[in-house]
Amino acid sequence: MAIPESRFQTMKMKMKQLPSFPAFFFSVLLLASASLQAQTTDSASQKAAPASVLINNARIFDGNADSLSAPMSVLIEGDKIKAIGASLDSPENANVIDAGGRVLTPGFIDCHTHIMLQVTQMEGLFSDEFAFAYRSIPTAETMLMNGFTSVRDASGNSFSLKAAIDRGLVDGPRIYPSGPMISQTSGHSDFRSDADKSQLIGGGKSTFERYGMAVTADGRTEVMKAVRENLRRGASQIKLAVSGGVTSSHDPLYVQEFTADEIKAAVQTAEDYGTYVLTHAYNPKAIQRAIHAGVKSIEHANLIDEETLRLMKEKDVWLSPQVSIYSYYPPGFDADRKAKMDRAFNGLDTMFRAAKKIGIKKIVFGTDIISSPEQVRGMNHEFTHRTKWFSNAEILQQATGRAGELLALCGKRNPYPAKLGVIEEGAYADILLIDGNPLEDIEVLTEPKKNLALIMKGGKVFKNAIE
Repeated sequence: MAIPESRFQTMKMKMKQLPSFPAFFFSVLLLASASLQAQTTDSASQKAAPASVLINNARIFDGNADSLSAPMSVLIEGDKIKAIGASLDSPENANVIDAGGRVLTPGFIDCHTHIMLQVTQMEGLFSDEFAFAYRSIPTAETMLMNGFTSVRDASGNSFSLKAAIDRGLVDGPRIYPSGPMISQTSGHSDFRSDADKSQLIGGGKSTFERYGMAVTADGRTEVMKAVRENLRRGASQIKLAVSGGVTSSHDPLYVQEFTADEIKAAVQTAEDYGTYVLTHAYNPKAIQRAIHAGVKSIEHANLIDEETLRLMKEKDVWLSPQVSIYSYYPPGFDADRKAKMDRAFNGLDTMFRAAKKIGIKKIVFGTDIISSPEQVRGMNHEFTHRTKWFSNAEILQQATGRAGELLALCGKRNPYPAKLGVIEEGAYADILLIDGNPLEDIEVLTEPKKNLALIMKGGKVFKNAIE
């Protein structure tokens, strides 16, 4: 089944058609390569943040409002916002930035990404874990330069990359790692080939598992152990696959994965550590089973129905959908996976219209970008791809204030405990200054190199095109 040409016209896809789905184990090489980069790069990000930064004459989108403020000033001290007002005194030795009437927003948040999966499928088959480590560095840098100051890594071995970014060795967004996605045998992340022997007769793990991208677990005991292993590594939250997927070959979209008892085991273990479970899920039965088991965030949900959306609203569960990723076939997709992609794409309209009708507000922004650093440069097109169903203000809220609320669900596991996604006193100083008004024309965000005049994360300026 071919994708209608109108899909590409409607979506205005400007990204290259590159595939994905390897696996990896993230090693000490990342820190070594990052250290070399830190020694040889003379970027502003390698310099210590000034004690104070004062931004004047900025029209503020605070992450939750529907409109911009009058021209205001924002004072940053250290890594947080100290004060907001119509006129603020400049502290001694502060770095003063005249926004010139530009729009000031919180840094963007991608709630569903795979920051380590930036290789093609063929590269994944023939690369070692070191290749994934090297690729992750430009990926992280590109995401930050696209304006994304925080991401929720929805599955993968991103723990060392997070540590390198937090230590200042690599430029990149804050990472909320989930660790390897947990799947049942013959589930969404069981990427063994048909030539691989069954593990029941001595077969080994897939490359996907060996590199730390995913783990298979069956039964309550194995699921609990897999969750605990991820938490031991530093996972902020836990990711399960509870239905079939588009990219996987052995599980149709209608399949329910994991029993209710297995999902409850994951939820119980995560809650014992003060955090929550998010689930890859497409069909209504799988989503309902996950919700009744206590899952707090549903990823994708393209085939959901009104009954299940009403249950989500009743149980206060978050909806984390993506649009752009369904607008093209990755090279190498066979007829079966193309058919699944078509069905998932066609379900988007029904899902979003029903969600709007029911009044679901807990919807966040995500891209599910997986393939290459080049592909990541086009991730901002997700902003325009949502305009069929949402206003510009709603889309910006999904990528800022709403997303920040979802990240905070990890409670005491939160590696960044101050507020994210908002412009308010005490929040992290993750700030963008934008040429153009995205509330009027959100397409300005699809050209971040041109239109993001300033990128700040934690009070530190990573880009300043104003001076």
